[in-house]
Amino acid sequence: MPGIVVVGGGFAGVWSAAGAVRVARETGRELPVTLISPGDDLVIRPRLYQSEPERMRVSLDRILGPAGVRRISATVTGIDTTGQTVTTTDKDGRRAEIGYDRLILATGSELVRPELPGAGLLFDVDTLPTAAELDTHLNRLADLPPGAGRFTAVVVGAGFTGLEIATELMDRLGTVAAASTPGEQVRVVLVERADTLGPELGPGPRQEIADALDALGVEHRLGVSVAAVEPDRVTLSDGTHLATHTVIWTAGMRASGLTAGIPGVRDRLGRLEVDANLAVTGVPAVYAAGDTAAAAAEPGQQVMQCCQHALQLGKFAGHNAAADLLGLPAAPFTATPYVTCLDLGSYGAVFTNGWDRRVVATGAVAKERKRKVNELWIYPPTDDPDELLRQADYRFSVRQITEHPTV
Repeated sequence: MPGIVVVGGGFAGVWSAAGAVRVARETGRELPVTLISPGDDLVIRPRLYQSEPERMRVSLDRILGPAGVRRISATVTGIDTTGQTVTTTDKDGRRAEIGYDRLILATGSELVRPELPGAGLLFDVDTLPTAAELDTHLNRLADLPPGAGRFTAVVVGAGFTGLEIATELMDRLGTVAAASTPGEQVRVVLVERADTLGPELGPGPRQEIADALDALGVEHRLGVSVAAVEPDRVTLSDGTHLATHTVIWTAGMRASGLTAGIPGVRDRLGRLEVDANLAVTGVPAVYAAGDTAAAAAEPGQQVMQCCQHALQLGKFAGHNAAADLLGLPAAPFTATPYVTCLDLGSYGAVFTNGWDRRVVATGAVAKERKRKVNELWIYPPTDDPDELLRQADYRFSVRQITEHPTV
């Protein structure tokens, strides 16, 4: 029996696999669950704006292995929804075909990189390798000859990721500069095509964001973007030249390209249209979770491509795929109330509630909340299948987490 195949080793994939195992365990039924991912780790992607990104990962085998999930280290290169198979290629170039009874696509999202002169010089924090490349680059800036722009970083995109990396960079660059050339200017310039900071975050947290940038000394240029990048400078769309060796692109996300292998309807972000149970509309035996799913969070609002919704979607998708296969009732997806917690570097953070992002905490209080989110709440339990399956219940709330070793 092929059972359930989960494609993707991020938050949605991990919790999809755990959710499916939980249903089988509770009913005492035999149900093979396989997770396919090219990497051996769950990358804690929301933390990649921080220093030492190589630390931001947890072994998938320590999370899912004790629960009996089979893991295949390979890249999925094709999906045949008629024959119910996926084609994989491992790191040695060996191809394989794997059948499924139910498929959960949880391959996440990817940064939309621009086509402009010098685009190959752009850094990003979208994946562990690219975040590690940026970290190495920052630590080597001191090896460059002193000069204009040595410790200047230009961050393109004043959305969630752009704001977090820009505010964090003031301290990261400051540490590198202080160790080599005390007193040399550290400069971070945030560039945004829109005429407001955090355009998708709305007006709620905007003043706190502006206050944080001013307090930290992060400059911002609104209504412009990048026209060209060179090794030692960047040209903005208004003709301005900035001396820099570090340009970081954060603007624009889209669903994984594997969604194109599913003959379903996709939204403007490439996400697959799903029904209330997260089954892909019009495609039998296929579910979507995380950043690949265009699911309704509540009337008039779709889920965001964010960690909060990825965890929830995974648990529901795993439950419903298993329930469908075992002849059990489905659990229509219900999102918990939407919140955001935006890190603002050494200034603090801002925590909001609701889709209108009403500010409920700032400064040190919000920073402590962000620390708990980043370092505790989003980490799945390791080496503990009972706790993993307890948390894999789609009804589980973060408030139920007690003092429990997670990493």
